Amino acid sequence: MLITNLPILPGNQVELLGIVDGTVVFSKHFGKDLGAAFKNLAGGELKGYTEMIEDAKNQALERLQREADALEADGVLNVQYAITNMQQGSALVVMVTGTAYKNI
Repeated sequence: MLITNLPILPGNQVELLGIVDGTVVFSKHFGKDLGAAFKNLAGGELKGYTEMIEDAKNQALERLQREADALEADGVLNVQYAITNMQQGSALVVMVTGTAYKNI
């Protein structure tokens, strides 16, 4: 399945099947918060948070693909991520959306 951020596929005719999405909410881990607090003093990448965001993005993308599979789509166009905090910064929300399509 082709998953792309392109809004169209040049030279291809497709039938648009509808919007699909995948959403994940991750709770921050106390140990990662503590490590991040110390890292803020010295500066540098907060690897625990980077890994958490990558895991959340991958899970959200898998959910988007399952929705597209359920529509028997050949792919998803115009894929976009949104990442935000909720619950006063104690949780991370990752949402990915796109338009499922079938080749004609």
